[in-house]
Amino acid sequence: MVGLSVPAEVTVILLDIEGTTTPIAFVKDILFPYIKDNVLEYLQTHWEEEECRQDVSLLRKQAEEDAHLDGAVPIPAVSGDGADDLRQTIQAVVDNVHWQMSLDRKTTALKQLQGHMWRAAFTAGHVKGEFFADVVPAVRKWKAAGMKVYIYSSGSIEAQKLLFGHSAEGDILELFDGHFDTKIGHKVESESYRKIADSIGCSTSNILFLTDVTLEASAAEEADVHVAVVVRPGNAGLTDDEKTYYRLITSFSELRLPSSS
Repeated sequence: MVGLSVPAEVTVILLDIEGTTTPIAFVKDILFPYIKDNVLEYLQTHWEEEECRQDVSLLRKQAEEDAHLDGAVPIPAVSGDGADDLRQTIQAVVDNVHWQMSLDRKTTALKQLQGHMWRAAFTAGHVKGEFFADVVPAVRKWKAAGMKVYIYSSGSIEAQKLLFGHSAEGDILELFDGHFDTKIGHKVESESYRKIADSIGCSTSNILFLTDVTLEASAAEEADVHVAVVVRPGNAGLTDDEKTYYRLITSFSELRLPSSS
């Protein structure tokens, strides 16, 4: 892979995050273990706050719905003011969270608590967003050349801004012209990319989408978006047909921008 020429009509670069700008291992080995390791301390610290109370209430309702499942962990209400009673309730929440995460569940209740914990962790500097070494220099180069750069991730816009706003590179939010999540549509649906183009105010053919997921690449292509598939360490392997069909890059530095006239 010696380089990839960006079509002259491209004025916007749209980036996926996990497996494209950021190692998949960052999510798997840092973000999720952080929840497991710190949920007890987080609950003890924030228990009296309204946001935490709402999180626990949502988890309790989910636990009631899950009561029929094998291994489900109930969350009792705090019945009194005793320290032992409170300790047992908090431990039940911890056990419930661990159980849900062991099954890789995506319940709204679990995602809400995780989001609040990650926000606190990023803000306090306990966790910093990670990027492949080529990402930030390349984005700076694209911006200097007049390109607009947007993010499109299945993670919420709030989560995206936490990642880029509290990163190992510092606060780099100013490098991006905007963010999209699945509220605009799922990443494997071509209509999502048409909506993004409309939102930006450009044609789909003015966009180059970089992603590690070929299903997303295919959906973008159906909408006449230019695509390159990013091959990174730790990403899922590609089939021989995919390697032949898609334009591949292993680093953002391999993109050759159109010469400015």
